[in-house]
Amino acid sequence: MKSEIIHLITQILIEIIPDLADADIDPNESFVKLGANSVDRGELIALTIERLDLNIFPTELASAQTVNELADLIEEKG
Repeated sequence: MKSEIIHLITQILIEIIPDLADADIDPNESFVKLGANSVDRGELIALTIERLDLNIFPTELASAQTVNELADLIEEKG
């Protein structure tokens, strides 16, 4: 399940930041180093919640700084 969540988050990240399409995204790399600002991160969290049909508030995932951390929080809270 976690690998599927990581894949989804990565795909959404590429939608938000098209320059990442050709990049090898390390799930442990910070969103900042990947080029995501706070607005991008908010959009990433909102779209991830929507696509996974989760019943949680975006603020519950806001502490995530990497794809891996976001996937962990989703597994924990979702």
